[in-house]
Amino acid sequence: MIVIPAVDLREGACVQLVGGSYANEQVRLENPLEVARGWVRAGFSRLHVVDLDAATGRGNNAAIARDILSEVPANIQVGGGVRSGDTIEKLLEEGATWIVLGTRALEEPEWLAGTASSFPGQLIVAADVRERQIVTRGWARTLSRTILDAIEKLNDIPLGGVLVTAVHREGQLAGTDLFLMEDVAELSVHPVIASGGISSVADLRELADRGIAAAVVGMALYTGALDARAVAEEFAA
Repeated sequence: MIVIPAVDLREGACVQLVGGSYANEQVRLENPLEVARGWVRAGFSRLHVVDLDAATGRGNNAAIARDILSEVPANIQVGGGVRSGDTIEKLLEEGATWIVLGTRALEEPEWLAGTASSFPGQLIVAADVRERQIVTRGWARTLSRTILDAIEKLNDIPLGGVLVTAVHREGQLAGTDLFLMEDVAELSVHPVIASGGISSVADLRELADRGIAAAVVGMALYTGALDARAVAEEFAA
């Protein structure tokens, strides 16, 4: 299992939110490009860059994401407001390794299937989950189906992975939702990336033991609850 630092972009800064709430921002760093470079210097080879403003219709941080893609030597997965094949193609041309799709991919399965056939293995579907229900549109809408229902349907699509975020644990340093991630890993044919609440090396080891391919970590790295260099060394591959 590998660990992937999160670089969440909001209003030109790198931020961390608690519980998926825009009103509860706990970390704000004004130079996202330097933050991304710092994670690479610490030993990480892959980054998770998300434009929170684009995801919620509050604007975008496209220029910053582009700078990170062009100037940071890492495999980067990029998401946030990606809703068209043209945008996917542009991000890949700018240097993204994978594109992370959320709302439209989950709300329009036919669009996802067609798009994935054009970009096989390059798309990661990100499902934000609150108590096993999928939430979309910046956590404002709750879908009727559960995450396990969605995983069954995603198994037939040529994806590069599935990212599951336990929004009810996000940013709280209270530990991952291990039972949720275990169930998803058992059902999914795609590599599963876990996110939300990861706060210790023990959390990471438990996820690895259950077949999770990667973990996106934010708050624990930004607050120093996890030692970045030690984590990068243990979870480099």
